[in-house]
Amino acid sequence: MADNSADDLPADRGEANADRPIFEALLTPYRSLGPKGFAITMGLFGAVCFGAGMVFVAQGAWPVFGFLGLDVLLLFFAFKLSYQAGKAREEISVSRTDLSIRKISPRGRIRESHHVPSWTKFRVSRMEEIGITRMDVASRGRVTEIGAFLNLDDRESFAKAFNEALNQAKKS
Repeated sequence: MADNSADDLPADRGEANADRPIFEALLTPYRSLGPKGFAITMGLFGAVCFGAGMVFVAQGAWPVFGFLGLDVLLLFFAFKLSYQAGKAREEISVSRTDLSIRKISPRGRIRESHHVPSWTKFRVSRMEEIGITRMDVASRGRVTEIGAFLNLDDRESFAKAFNEALNQAKKS
């Protein structure tokens, strides 16, 4: 029978265990309207604007038709901007030796920050009637905000899970 005591393990195996993630999360903005819903919304809005525009054309107020068309274009571009912003994401990983926060902008720009879990404080700002308004981690004079684009329910569940993982990393 083999004895698997810590003395028999290679030195690098202990380091590998320290770097193994305790917690990993991929945070993405919530978008309630998918591609099918977008097509239906734009179709209905376009039909209503077209119908209303035709009523105005029949009464001789033809410039209104153009402005209603402009409304459809503005709504279309507003949705496109919203979907573009929805491509942002944050990858968060906690191990015993590293807290990694990787922020990827909608255009693909990457900002990465690392904190030592034992020196890191997880701060949550709350408003009684709203809930969590801001979450960040701070260590050694550096502050990194996380989950700014999450909805209130997701902020609550993330904050709970992240805080537990960070506390576990500090105890290890």
